[in-house]
Amino acid sequence: MDRSSSENLILVNRESNGIAFITINRPKSLNSLTKHMMADLAHAFKSLDRDDSVRVIILSGSGRAFCSGVDLTAAEDVFKGDVKDVESDPVAQMELCRKPIIGAIAGFAITAGFEIALACDILIAAKGAKFIDTHARFGIFPSWGLSQKLGRIIGVNKAREVSLTAMPLTAEEAEKRGLVNQVVEGSELLKKAREVAEAILKNNQDLVVRYKSVINDGLKLDLGQALTLEKERAHAYYNGMTKEQFQKMQEFIAGRSSKRPSKL
Repeated sequence: MDRSSSENLILVNRESNGIAFITINRPKSLNSLTKHMMADLAHAFKSLDRDDSVRVIILSGSGRAFCSGVDLTAAEDVFKGDVKDVESDPVAQMELCRKPIIGAIAGFAITAGFEIALACDILIAAKGAKFIDTHARFGIFPSWGLSQKLGRIIGVNKAREVSLTAMPLTAEEAEKRGLVNQVVEGSELLKKAREVAEAILKNNQDLVVRYKSVINDGLKLDLGQALTLEKERAHAYYNGMTKEQFQKMQEFIAGRSSKRPSKL
């Protein structure tokens, strides 16, 4: 395992099994993001995406919060600058990342932290965790996708309530509405995230990357266009396979089938 960091505020751990961990590490400020942290977080995702040894990324925050948003002492600098720069935009880099991203949410995911959580592919939350959108409360215009993504996941009316009232959405309700995949005890949060990552590791890595891509790209289209996209990519995938690859696929499926328990 190796560790890299910038001022120890964004920690990156790579494990030999293909799992990488990114930790937002500013617990005394509830992991609020400075301008440099945003750039470092973006760089971390870009670097891990390019690293062929990394297959799954787990994102978490240290201490009592996942991320409490942007450090408002640097608000003008952030909102008028880096939000337009794809290279230093963590959400943009998360959306460009080909590897599955698992968000491990403890404590609070507030505003920009909420938007970072929405950029994850799978969310595991600790009991008592809360998602809070304070854009309307503090006069901040959303620019990382919260206004568009949340309604598509939990329903438009509930999203309006969450965003226009700035009232918390609990992890438990978020699970019921399909935003959170699983809610676990806080002590089990990273363990469960790791279990999900390890389940992904057991699968064909090339197909995992392609599958994530077609799901996420299809969500940006209407159903008819998305079905066409899937068909086109499926044909391209199979047309690119050699006879040897088809044979290996058949042998693998046959081997897995032979291990299944017989029906009683």
